[in-house]
Amino acid sequence: MQKEVIILSIESSCDDTSAAVLHNGKMLANITASQSIHEQYGGVVPELASRNHQQNIVPVVDAAIKKAGISLQQLSGIGFTRGPGLIGSLLVGVSFTKSLALALDIPLMEVNHMQGHILAHFIQEGKDLKKVPAFPFLCLTVSGGHTQIVRVTDFLEFEILGETTDDAVGEAFDKAAKVMGLPYPGGPLIDKYAQSGNASAYKFPKTRMEGYQYSFSGIKTAFLNFIQNNLQKDADFVNNNLHDICASYQQHLITVLLEKLVEASKDTNINEIAIAGGVSANSGLRKTLEELGLQKGWNIFIPAFEYCTDNAAMIAQVAYYKYLKGEFSDLRVVPAARYAF
Repeated sequence: MQKEVIILSIESSCDDTSAAVLHNGKMLANITASQSIHEQYGGVVPELASRNHQQNIVPVVDAAIKKAGISLQQLSGIGFTRGPGLIGSLLVGVSFTKSLALALDIPLMEVNHMQGHILAHFIQEGKDLKKVPAFPFLCLTVSGGHTQIVRVTDFLEFEILGETTDDAVGEAFDKAAKVMGLPYPGGPLIDKYAQSGNASAYKFPKTRMEGYQYSFSGIKTAFLNFIQNNLQKDADFVNNNLHDICASYQQHLITVLLEKLVEASKDTNINEIAIAGGVSANSGLRKTLEELGLQKGWNIFIPAFEYCTDNAAMIAQVAYYKYLKGEFSDLRVVPAARYAF
């Protein structure tokens, strides 16, 4: 008879407080509380984020436990995001998890946030099993803080083939939106306006990087100069051309991302291709990747929108496999703002 394995997971790396419950590999609950207070500041304010986590974490965990229909005493272990992320936000989640694990006398499983995004593809819920990537597969992880091409050879075996040397692609989206006067978070708005724009209207320079490395700081600077130069000629340039600007800039970033992915797939001879992270919710990226997959004969895996952004369900996936392998942390574990694979 299969042992009952019930995992509670906590995610608090940035401004979303999330808790999930997983039972023998199947998700029973995934509850997330978002913080709207940061919108008025044009970005996440770390101190405010940590304070809100303190207010949200108990209600969120309680809601997840109730939705899953279990008691705390039934838990086999608790997974938590150790990093990377905002240190104050992580501290709330790590401290809460350690206290609860100590009180219940159950093991802890620390999780790398980005590995969680990758294993979001294995989240199963409901009666029907969804198709998942076969090992090995390549995953393009794209978010506000990371841009990586990762080779995944097993549930807990990851190798970064390439990553950004400076800014992440999510940062390139959000900063461009800010330059155009769009409210935070700006990335989804660029995606929205791009859908009715001409992606060939404007051209932007590419940064040449060796191997599978990325760089977006130069692209951001080029975009800033592009906007400022055109505003000097026409004060209404952005308002009059917003959709075309967004479409052109978004397509440029997507092209930069996927060119490296094509190289990695060819060099590794891997045709199982996935994307993950907040920017994987971008409709332009999803559509372009699907079209490219048809051309290249790839098996494409794109996460559901609810699992693109930060959530505890993805953390539970990693924690579950760590539990099965007995990879536990002790109570001396501390959060890590920078936490490599």
